[in-house]
Amino acid sequence: MAPPQGPRAPLEFGGPMGAAALMLLLPATVFHLLLAARSGPARLLGPPASLPGLGALWNPRALLLWLAWLGLQTALYLLPARKVAKGLELKDKSRLRYPINGFQALVLTALLVGLGMSAGLPLGALPEMLLPLAFVATLTAFIFSLFLYLKAQVAPVSALAPGGNSGNPIYDFFLGRELNPRICSFDFKYFCELRPGLIGWVLINLALLVKEAELRGSPSLAMWLVNGFQLLYVGDALWHEEAVLTTMDITHDGFGFMLAFGDIAWVPFTYSLQAQFLLHHPQPLGLPMAAIICLINGLETISTATGRQLLVSGWWGMVRHPNYLGDLIMALAWSLPCGVSHLLPYFYLLYFTALLVHREARDERQCLQKYGLAWQEYCRRVPYRIMPYIY
Repeated sequence: MAPPQGPRAPLEFGGPMGAAALMLLLPATVFHLLLAARSGPARLLGPPASLPGLGALWNPRALLLWLAWLGLQTALYLLPARKVAKGLELKDKSRLRYPINGFQALVLTALLVGLGMSAGLPLGALPEMLLPLAFVATLTAFIFSLFLYLKAQVAPVSALAPGGNSGNPIYDFFLGRELNPRICSFDFKYFCELRPGLIGWVLINLALLVKEAELRGSPSLAMWLVNGFQLLYVGDALWHEEAVLTTMDITHDGFGFMLAFGDIAWVPFTYSLQAQFLLHHPQPLGLPMAAIICLINGLETISTATGRQLLVSGWWGMVRHPNYLGDLIMALAWSLPCGVSHLLPYFYLLYFTALLVHREARDERQCLQKYGLAWQEYCRRVPYRIMPYIY
């Protein structure tokens, strides 16, 4: 008889039917965006001009390249870290240890790529392999999620995530049953959260920049801005890697298809959409407009609270989640170098708005449970959630 699992969390994402739909919709969206970015009309809405055949999706070289990339990032993860941090206390009162060496992995990856390019590595050929690479990344996410689901069957109850043990296999496969799946000290969720996808994203951006230089003699100012903004974002995330240990992804969500696909497939192949668009649809950008966009991107540095007290002054006295407002301003700055003639490069802004509204609703529930009446009073004094006077 299976051990009792206690009260189950309410189902999200529309339950099993919603989870099944998302497991089809999310990969389809990735491929739609990849095809739309390289098409002439570059339409966000509507079917692509043509559908790729299996030969365009399956490429043994892409599989080898993808496995080599995962192997490289695994090896860099296992290198000695400048610091080892402890996570939050778990149900069994233990605290897991995590290597803080993500920025080190980024720097070493950059050095290896630089050495490879100096030796003749054709980085500009990578954009032509995005479709098959996304295909093998998606296959990896499904296979990896099955492994995680089966591994969770023998995990102790104390290791399960609050929301991943509904008893429905489709929903639990999607959301993830185990909170911190590990083999020895290798933490799968922590590794995937910031390593292969985030570093892969800036590598794809760089390859698109190199390809544009090959086609047009030099990269455009718009391409430089997109690469610079997004490299700064990734570098900052990896430099402050320890901060991820307090996020909902690590402390609350199980590791299943939702996070696995998001980390290794969705992030590198959709977050690079602006650079993909600029390669196939170059946009003129003058220095005055570039300066304004840089200023908008700088507005993203809104201060956040690190303590446990509820702040009712400054930004936190205007909206309850000013860090989310900063994320949206940043997303706008990433899209503006692509001009305003197409909706496609603004997909990230639209998607991120929906994501943050959903995440904010989850945060609200968590904060109400944690702070009780104090949170209700805070909501009364600060009625706006993300955007002052709007939402």
